Amino acid sequence: MIFVLVCATILLQGCTMWREHAVNKWADATGGEGLERSFWNEVKAKNWNELERHIAGNYILITSEGRLDRAPALERLKELQIQDFSMGEIETELHRDTIVVTYSITLRGTHVGQPLSQTPIRRMAVWQQQKSGWMKIADSAVGSQK
Repeated sequence: MIFVLVCATILLQGCTMWREHAVNKWADATGGEGLERSFWNEVKAKNWNELERHIAGNYILITSEGRLDRAPALERLKELQIQDFSMGEIETELHRDTIVVTYSITLRGTHVGQPLSQTPIRRMAVWQQQKSGWMKIADSAVGSQK
């Protein structure tokens, strides 16, 4: 019995020994949080071609200023100069082929040359599994990036 307890203790320590590795690529993303981190890493790195491959043609962004379709939403993202970002209060819900992610994000950088507010923005993102992989189909942002 003691042998079993010792073995179990050793095995359980191995499960918690290393931190969860950071998601740096889309292929590493295993859930909603990973998809959102990949999204913001691409915006930060200005990898627009890669980012656009993961945004659906019928994508919608809702902000306090109104509704933006895919093209104007991408243009708005391209105006950002992100130096760093931090995410918190992350919750994900899986519904068959759709993941809904809610979180707060603080972006550090500028928007059209003006410093971004350091007040966290509440966001909700909707991802859908399609033939080409996970595609972002909708976003909402409550708060100001300006």
